[in-house]
Amino acid sequence: MITLTMNGLPVMVEAGTTLLEAARYLGIEIPTLCHMDGLTPYGACRLCVVEIGDAPHSKLVSSCTYPAVEGLKVRTGSTRVMRARRMILELLLASCPQSKIIQDLASAYEIRQQRFRQEHEDCILCGLCVRMCAEQMMAKAIGFRGRGEHRSVGTPFDVPSEVCRLCGGCMYVCPACQLRCTYNQPEEAICGACANLSAPCLEKPKFDDLMCYMAPCVACEIRKD
Repeated sequence: MITLTMNGLPVMVEAGTTLLEAARYLGIEIPTLCHMDGLTPYGACRLCVVEIGDAPHSKLVSSCTYPAVEGLKVRTGSTRVMRARRMILELLLASCPQSKIIQDLASAYEIRQQRFRQEHEDCILCGLCVRMCAEQMMAKAIGFRGRGEHRSVGTPFDVPSEVCRLCGGCMYVCPACQLRCTYNQPEEAICGACANLSAPCLEKPKFDDLMCYMAPCVACEIRKD
């Protein structure tokens, strides 16, 4: 067993456990887009970043791929982490503004504007479809092509794959292919209509290293009357 500290709480996990798995074991919510149980961790979306180590030498790592290490100090909701997640969500909104999953995450993180040039429903390169096809469907009909800004998902040379069974697994897991929002104008790219009101306990955060991570929030449940 490995002992580490997460948000000031000592926790023991089995060797080989990732920081994301350790956080979920504690009930700490960490957002993900490219992660799915049963598929190999990929660390593409970077939404699951956490802060490890002590300042000023701390660093951000993707919790879905980073292994738990003996004595490691982890913060899942520090100011630095929250700022990084909001920036990533703005970039994802610019790439795929009609994805309801991304819209809901943006609303949850109180993003009210998108500052980057908006594409129109581009692939966010999360790799879920590629891993689903290879690891669950055992087909490997699609894969990544190109590098940098020319990177894309598809079949080699855009030739229809002979091993594709048209199972639809790639579309089932794709964040861009699932439920859609209708707001897609650059000046009004963030809808937020589906989001709940902000929790009262987060209006004036008292802690720099940890915001509210309870789901559902105990305080919000109490105030429902």
